[in-house]
Amino acid sequence: MNPRLRSSLVVVAALAALSPVALVGCSSSSTQSAEAAAQVASGAVLIDVRTPEEFAGGHLDGALNIDVQSADFDARITELDPAGTYLIYCRSGNRSAAAIETMEGLGFTNLSDLGSLSEAADATGVAIVR
Repeated sequence: MNPRLRSSLVVVAALAALSPVALVGCSSSSTQSAEAAAQVASGAVLIDVRTPEEFAGGHLDGALNIDVQSADFDARITELDPAGTYLIYCRSGNRSAAAIETMEGLGFTNLSDLGSLSEAADATGVAIVR
């Protein structure tokens, strides 16, 4: 077999092998986005767990601001229905993960971590407002 043809076939085979991986990544992301958007449409509550100053700088339209680092976080969270559906976000995803851990400890079960503000906006289709 011609070495140039063989080289081309190896490249084509490698790309074909990688294509399903790339497609799975994209479909998984769009599936998560579609799910988050559907949850918002069906009444899920958006919770921004950043500071009030960060919240004032931009947040998802209609989101509650409950600062995970505030002393009254647990008290404010327990005012919510633990059977409700909640979509949590912050600046980078660290505080939202901490908030979810706390909320799970308080009996909340239907929680989704949307990560950062921009990731949350992308996933839900909800506008960022100031």
